[in-house]
Amino acid sequence: MPHLTTTDTPLAATGAEGLGFGIPGYAHPLLAPAEWAELTRPGTPLHWVVLNVAAGPGDRPDPHCLEAVGRLRNAGVRVLGHLDMSHGSRTFGDLVRDAQHFSDWYKVDGFLLDRCPTERADLANVRRTTATLDAVVDGGHMVLGHGSHPYPGYAEAADQLVTFSGPWAEYRWSQVAEWTAEYPPERFVHFVHGVPRTHLKEATRIARWQGAGTIFFTDRGGRWEGRGQIGPFETLPGYWDEIVSQIGRGVSE
Repeated sequence: MPHLTTTDTPLAATGAEGLGFGIPGYAHPLLAPAEWAELTRPGTPLHWVVLNVAAGPGDRPDPHCLEAVGRLRNAGVRVLGHLDMSHGSRTFGDLVRDAQHFSDWYKVDGFLLDRCPTERADLANVRRTTATLDAVVDGGHMVLGHGSHPYPGYAEAADQLVTFSGPWAEYRWSQVAEWTAEYPPERFVHFVHGVPRTHLKEATRIARWQGAGTIFFTDRGGRWEGRGQIGPFETLPGYWDEIVSQIGRGVSE
């Protein structure tokens, strides 16, 4: 896997030729059939989709997830397995085992390493992990899910970094780290929930100003149902058609 380091790198190297979507991980296909069906709509500027079966790959292949992933692969959509680093507390062996299951069962194209550490002291372990996972999927796409700006050296450990994940109330006043200016936009990902429809264009402007190439904005917030808490990113935004049209046209703000 070519981990990108300069602004001269072709955009196609990450599949992020322009501003587009990274899907953090919808709910199980049985619970969110409309969400998974939308991902194969032609013309959607989609960079990748995260598969999270059961806090990882689960204990065995899930037939519903296999079917959903099969449709995505047939549509040419990149699928990433969800691995929770638990801010560095997950063991190397556990991560590699889960990664191997994702690869064997679902033929994923790479991984989102969620809750990735951000400190310099953890960088060596993260680099070791991404190098090993790279071998598991033979040059796959690696995304580090920090959720905030990490120590700059992490940019050398993966293809993309999630440098913001949180609510609109924080995003609209957020500041970008100066070191990110050394890299092109396709290196950075922003996940923002609670974005009102009336502020959608403003949120897009912020993403462009801050140099993010992959985004997911939603008006949803977390809620509780019978099975527990539903995360804000597990369902479609109420304005999905609108934002697909806006981003798909390559609107510059």
